[in-house]
Amino acid sequence: MEELVTPYIPPPSDAPLKKIIKLSWGAPFHWLSLGWQDMMAAKGIAFFYGISFWLMAVVLGAVFRSKPEYAMSMASGCLLVGPFLAMGLYEVSRCRELGIAPELSTSLTCWDAHIRSMGMLVLVLIILELLWGRASLVVFAVFFNTGMPSTSGVIQAVFNPNNWEFLAVYLLVGSAFAGLVFSLSVVSIPMILDRDADAISAVIASMEVVVDNTAVMLQWGSLITLLVGLALWPWGLGLLLVGPWLGHASWHAYRGTVQWLDAKSELETL
Repeated sequence: MEELVTPYIPPPSDAPLKKIIKLSWGAPFHWLSLGWQDMMAAKGIAFFYGISFWLMAVVLGAVFRSKPEYAMSMASGCLLVGPFLAMGLYEVSRCRELGIAPELSTSLTCWDAHIRSMGMLVLVLIILELLWGRASLVVFAVFFNTGMPSTSGVIQAVFNPNNWEFLAVYLLVGSAFAGLVFSLSVVSIPMILDRDADAISAVIASMEVVVDNTAVMLQWGSLITLLVGLALWPWGLGLLLVGPWLGHASWHAYRGTVQWLDAKSELETL
């Protein structure tokens, strides 16, 4: 008789399990409230990051007005720098949550222990931005009816009534790319900081949050878009306030959507 071989059953993992929390409509406003408290508790740090976001907007706007052909390259640079600045704000909120006094120096260097995951995530964001740039050129070529705009009249040309089809398609394609970037990054960067997660796991968790709470996350994305849009007028000065405010609120969005459970205690309740 053949000897029966007992199949190998791996022991249960001790790694924490994540749970995606179902959100209410009031959740985004709660995150904004908590983010405001963090900003007011560390005004000096918030001012530093607000200045940084404002300078990025000023440089990008200046390049767009004078050399719009280089605006996409500048936007790629912002995608490279922006997530690292945001992580600094997340670190401030994380420290306050742990009862630790936040420091600017610590927030500026919090990314160095997570450089591999952050580098991979930023690379993905830049690739998406480059694809969006290529797609925008195709939209220009197919739907723009009044000739390619000059550097001095790009805004007037884009909003010309004869180009309404172009504007509609451009906004549709742009919204699709913006939604994809939002889905990939809404909780992935704070998760990398909090759990030292790899980029793939963080992106998957971020997309799970959006899929499980699509309506509320659309609301959150709309609030972010509205606040940033208001902050850009006049001269982008509102970013001095809105930039760090949304940064802190985004940390609380992560904490409010992803809960970590101890694997052993969770198995015992099953």
